[in-house]
Amino acid sequence: MSARDEFESFQKSRVLQYDAGLRSYMQKIYSYMAAALGVTGLISYFSAQSPDFVNAMYIVQDNVAIGTKPLAWVVMLAPVLLVFLLGFSLPRLSLPAIQISFWIYAVLMGLSSTAIFLAFSNESIARVFFITAGTFGGMSLYGYLTKSNLSSVGSFMMMGLVGLIIASLVNLFLKSSGLQFALSIIGIIVFTGLTAFDTQRIRQMYDQFSANEEWAGKAAIWGALTLYLDFINIFLSLLNLFGDRRK
Repeated sequence: MSARDEFESFQKSRVLQYDAGLRSYMQKIYSYMAAALGVTGLISYFSAQSPDFVNAMYIVQDNVAIGTKPLAWVVMLAPVLLVFLLGFSLPRLSLPAIQISFWIYAVLMGLSSTAIFLAFSNESIARVFFITAGTFGGMSLYGYLTKSNLSSVGSFMMMGLVGLIIASLVNLFLKSSGLQFALSIIGIIVFTGLTAFDTQRIRQMYDQFSANEEWAGKAAIWGALTLYLDFINIFLSLLNLFGDRRK
């Protein structure tokens, strides 16, 4: 074998090794994300079946939540605070601590999402979940495969996200159904765009951290959490538009 053939064989081996490592890394991320969605869904469903928990969280009339109690605000704000703390503490936390925080977050999200099963029929929740899965899967696949740089798309979607958060806070007081309808449409656009951008960014993170096993593990958890949030927000936006509300 000539030196050139040996070099080409070596390069091919490195490419195959890289591809195998990248596939394993992405599979780990999607597995974490899918498991977290499962935990959140189960916790949400079973907590909605508990009269004591529901009555402690919500003002209920005819099995429909018509208002929230102080405990509900605590439970709903807990995941927000946890994700911010996790983001700021990521470099200092150990991998096991990050993994535990990830699962705690999934549980808290399940508890805070109890009202979904009180407000919408189970059939529409399942239907919208599968629509979300198809939408998310298509956009994530695009983000993984595209050769285009999605940084500009990500920046635009992040600006849209900030506006979406501000408008959502305002609508807590206005309680405008028209504004809520518009926010749901904007939310679908923003989070489908972020799904593609985040997937591309997560793939790029593999190049940075693949040589360090601990940091690769941390990146996988953070990537799973990022995609989990994209999925949840697409689901909630679609549910507000197409879900069948309980009477």
